[in-house]
Amino acid sequence: MVSASENPASKSADNAVERLAFVRSEIRKAALGNHRKPEDVTLIAVSKTFPAEAIMPVLDAGQRIFGENRVQEAKAKWPGLRQRYAGIELHLIGPLQSNKAKEAVALFDAIHTVDRPKIAEALAAEIVKQGRKPKLFIEVNTGGEPQKAGVLPEEADAFILKCRERYGLAIEGLMCIPPFDQPPAPHFALLAKIAARNRLEKLSMGMSADYPSAIALGATHVRVGSAIFGERDYTK
Repeated sequence: MVSASENPASKSADNAVERLAFVRSEIRKAALGNHRKPEDVTLIAVSKTFPAEAIMPVLDAGQRIFGENRVQEAKAKWPGLRQRYAGIELHLIGPLQSNKAKEAVALFDAIHTVDRPKIAEALAAEIVKQGRKPKLFIEVNTGGEPQKAGVLPEEADAFILKCRERYGLAIEGLMCIPPFDQPPAPHFALLAKIAARNRLEKLSMGMSADYPSAIALGATHVRVGSAIFGERDYTK
């Protein structure tokens, strides 16, 4: 793995491209090592906090799927990048407020953080109004952490059913962020179990430090940021 210390944000664009190539090779290795097809694992390059100029070299290297945490940040930088680069697919991987549902449906091609009825209702209304159908993932709080978003594992089945039947949402998969101080594998396995019993094929799990483990346990989407772009500066 590429550690954060090896990936400072100040490194050159060439290094970002090299790190992207390394991550792609690790995804391929993890997939083949677990008897999976590499093309069945989607790399989401998490570009949150990074400006357009830091993203462009990665776009030039052929990456087209990116993840952002905040609607407003994405709205500020991605329309311009989409004018320059064709085929961009944008994923919202951060918490969504119901008053941002309209902008989220208009801007994002996938939303990974459906986690409560109010959000489900707001998204359903906007999908009808706009005629857009972003891919939808339900976020599961596998660690039951009170400070973290996501439906609790024991409530996931009922929420998935409500999204489908009450709100008419085409839920495609589940997402989780394991507790930082616990081994991630049991959380990935739990998410896969919930998905299987609810006939959901997509699993958004695994980040820079643990994506090979996530792939071993069935991840279809891995969200990798610092291992590509370098360490983030949250003081800006």
